[in-house]
Amino acid sequence: MAKLLLATNNQAKVREYRSLLRNIPFELVTLAEEGITTTVSEVGESLEENARLKATVLASQSQLLALADDSGLEVDALGGEPGRLSARYAGEGASDRDRVNYLLSRLKGVPWQKRPARFRCIIAIATPGGEIELCSGECRGFITFEPRGEQGFGYDPVFYLPELDKTMAELPLEIKNQVSHRGQAARKAYQVLERLRSRK
Repeated sequence: MAKLLLATNNQAKVREYRSLLRNIPFELVTLAEEGITTTVSEVGESLEENARLKATVLASQSQLLALADDSGLEVDALGGEPGRLSARYAGEGASDRDRVNYLLSRLKGVPWQKRPARFRCIIAIATPGGEIELCSGECRGFITFEPRGEQGFGYDPVFYLPELDKTMAELPLEIKNQVSHRGQAARKAYQVLERLRSRK
């Protein structure tokens, strides 16, 4: 079976993608499993640029079909911050808890009705030969006043989904995958991967 390289060192993302793509006609492999230690700097000006950069560099280096994503939280009251800087919002080396606390500090005093936000995810699928396709997903919600839930990662504990009356971190993985930005993008990516596989 052909391999698909999951171009991330984030183990929480790896778990989600193994669930989201569990029936795909490829063997999912990680950077560690392939012995790849390259770190691709996210120097792009957008989620799209960063996803494209990671996928193309790692597909070329590994000579495998590669899937990379970049995702971000965009908060209306902060002019779309943290956006593409979501993982580095509280500084290099900050933990998920640090980032959540920093975000909440930036929103101190902002009332509920002014706390809309959205998660965005861009998935890039690149071939070793340089072909690339992008898939996107978006999930809208609100930023809570304090963290809730133990599931998920990143900003999930403060991202509230009104239709489910829960934060992303209060959802079982199966439900999260149905509604999340990454789940939406992954379903589109699944179709791209099936098409690429049928060309073999």
